Amino acid sequence: MKKLLVITVFLVAASAFLFGATYRIGLSLSTLNNPFFVTLRDGALQAAAGLGVEVIVADGRDNPAKQLGDIEDFVQQKLDLIVINPTDSDAIVTAVEEANKAGIPVITVDRGASGGMVIAHIASDNVAGGMMAGEYVAMLLGGKGNVVELEGIVGTSAARDRGEGFGAAISKYPDIKIVAKQVANFNRAEGLVVMENILQANPNIDAVFAHNDEMALGAIEAIKAAGLLDKIKVVGFDAIDDAVAAVNAGEMAATVAQQPFLMGQLAVVKAFEYLTIGTIYIPVDLQLVTSK
Repeated sequence: MKKLLVITVFLVAASAFLFGATYRIGLSLSTLNNPFFVTLRDGALQAAAGLGVEVIVADGRDNPAKQLGDIEDFVQQKLDLIVINPTDSDAIVTAVEEANKAGIPVITVDRGASGGMVIAHIASDNVAGGMMAGEYVAMLLGGKGNVVELEGIVGTSAARDRGEGFGAAISKYPDIKIVAKQVANFNRAEGLVVMENILQANPNIDAVFAHNDEMALGAIEAIKAAGLLDKIKVVGFDAIDDAVAAVNAGEMAATVAQQPFLMGQLAVVKAFEYLTIGTIYIPVDLQLVTSK
């Protein structure tokens, strides 16, 4: 993938050089209070530096109204393209449609939009990731036990898809019960509070699946405080640095790894391709066929 990305960057950069293209791209992120999206931003900025384009970053602060305002500002600035990581997949539709009306192309990254015209969506397969987590939880529990699911922000495609995949995997094990499913908004502090409340109501928990690592890490703090770290297995999603450290320390059972840096890079590269050559280049590996 890295080799293909380098080749793609070279090709579109060469095209841009020939046509003298320079672009301004808006990057609207759901929040910069989460290391995952900080890494995504860093990947975008690195790609932009290599391509000689300007990326203007806006922090939505997990507030759909704030994000809408940020994108309206991008539209007023007449940017060439807007990359959006939605705070809420439904609420972002208005912003996408405003960009559409202004003739500004839109790419979504990590989380999709429920409407409006988007030229590309760059994301992991969140359903498959949720299934991966569910199968691992089932393996850890030997197919039997009580499980808590901490959900992300309601209305985001990531929360919906990860929950769908996890539920599909767990449904194959009749002796595993999801005894609590509560929203903690992808937030570490909320993960802590929600898990504390769940443990007070039902301390007989065997495993936790959190839709992201921030919530998983908050849950671990609550589990530690209850003296149940040796009993309850926690699985997160994103593989941020703190979560990987927790896995290595034996505090978290696992985390599903994504590649936010690469997501950010690809978002800018695909934006640049579209602006430069009017399409999005999707490379497919070649094979050499010989008689031997």
